[in-house]
Amino acid sequence: MAKTAPFAPFEWMIAWRYLRAKKAEGGVSTMTWISLIGITLAVFALIATLAVRSGFRAEFVDTILGANAHVTVYNSTVVNEFGVQSRTIDDYEAMAERIRAIPGVTRVAPLVKGQVMANAGQNNTGVQVFGISEPDLNTIPRVANPEVSQGDIGRFSEGVAIGSGIARELGLRLGDRIKLISPNGVKTAFGTSPRVNAYEVVYIFTAGRYDIDRTRVYMPFEEAQLYFNRDGVADELEVMVEEPEAIDDLTLPLLQAGGERALLWTWRDASGSFLRALDIEDNVMFIILSILVLIAAMNIISGLIMLVKNKGRDIGILRTMGLTEGSLLRVFFICGAFTGLIGTALGVILGCLFAIYIDPIFSVVNMISGGGVWDPSIRGIYALPAKLELADVLSAVGLSLGLSFIVTIFPARRAARLNPVEALRYE
Repeated sequence: MAKTAPFAPFEWMIAWRYLRAKKAEGGVSTMTWISLIGITLAVFALIATLAVRSGFRAEFVDTILGANAHVTVYNSTVVNEFGVQSRTIDDYEAMAERIRAIPGVTRVAPLVKGQVMANAGQNNTGVQVFGISEPDLNTIPRVANPEVSQGDIGRFSEGVAIGSGIARELGLRLGDRIKLISPNGVKTAFGTSPRVNAYEVVYIFTAGRYDIDRTRVYMPFEEAQLYFNRDGVADELEVMVEEPEAIDDLTLPLLQAGGERALLWTWRDASGSFLRALDIEDNVMFIILSILVLIAAMNIISGLIMLVKNKGRDIGILRTMGLTEGSLLRVFFICGAFTGLIGTALGVILGCLFAIYIDPIFSVVNMISGGGVWDPSIRGIYALPAKLELADVLSAVGLSLGLSFIVTIFPARRAARLNPVEALRYE
C-alpha cells in the first residue's frame, strides 16, 4: 500500500470534523472552546504585560535622559587656604572646552546648584535651583520642548522657569513672583543671614517626571552665581552624549579631560538600581505569565484525552481501514495545534489592541474606580504607557505555539498507539 504524504487533505478533514463535534457526541466542542479561551486570555495577558513593561521602561528612561545630564562632572572636595571646604570648579570654561572636544559629547553646560525654600503667599515648598545659561537651557528636550508648557522660554533671562508641580503647589501663574529663601546668604559681622530674592515666573514646564516638575527651578547662570555666592565658579558640568546607553565607554576620556580632581556621576549611577529592579521584575513577570500560558495549554491535553476516549470506535475503524499510526497522530495533533494556533492569534489581536488603546482603557478604569489608580508621586511618570515591540510579540507567540504543540503530542501518540482490537471489542 502506498504511503500518503504527511498532513494530507483527508487528515485535515477528519481533524476538522472532530473539532466541530457536538455536545451529543461527547462534549468535545465545549472542551475545545475552554482551551481556546484559555490560550487567548493567557497570550493577551502576556503581550499586554510585555507592552506595558516596555512602555514604562522606555518612558522612564526617556524622562531621565530628556531632563537630566547623561553624566555630571564635578570636583572632589578640598580645603582652601582659608580652611573652607570647597568642591567648586574654578576653570569651568576651560574644562568644558576640553570635554566638548571628546568624540560623542554633544553638549557641556556649567551649572550652579542649590536647595532652597520657595514661597508664594502662605505656601512654602522645598525646591532645587539649577543655574544655567539660556542657550544651554534650550538644549534640554523635556524642558525646552515639553508636551505641556506655559510662557516664553525666550524671556528666561528676565526671571525663572519652574516645574508645573511647583506652580500647582504654590498656586503660581505666569507673571507671578516666586520668593526663594536660601540659608547660606549674606555674610555679616553677626554671622550669615538668609538670602531672600523674588523672581518673576516667565516659563512653566511639564517635563513628564513628577519629581522634576515638583522640585526643579531654572535660574539664569550669572544670577545663580550671585544668589549662591559662586562668583566666578561653577558647581558642576552637565554633559550630554550621543549614545547614553554607552556612557561607560566615555568614562575614562571624561575623567582625563576633567583633571585630577574630576569625579563622574552618570545617569546609570542615579537610576541604575531602579532599572535593575525593573529587569528583575520583568523576568519574574515573564516566568509567571509563561506558567499561565502553560496552564492554558494543559487544557488542550484534557480536551484531546476526552476526544480520544469518545472516538475510540472511530480510531479502531480507521485503523482497520488502513490508516497508519502516523496519520492518526497527525489528525489529533492538528486538533490540538489548531486550537493553540487560533487561541494565539486571538490573543495577539487582543494584546495589540490593548497596547494601542491603553489610554482610553486606563481612563475608563480610572473613572470606574473613582480615580487615584495611578499615583505619579510613587511611579514618577504621569500615565501608564505601553509600547508594542516585535520581539515581545514574537516571544509570546513562540511560547504559546511551542507549548501548544508540545502538549498536543502526548495525547496524539496515545491515540495513534490505540489497539484497534481493544477499541472495537465492546462495539
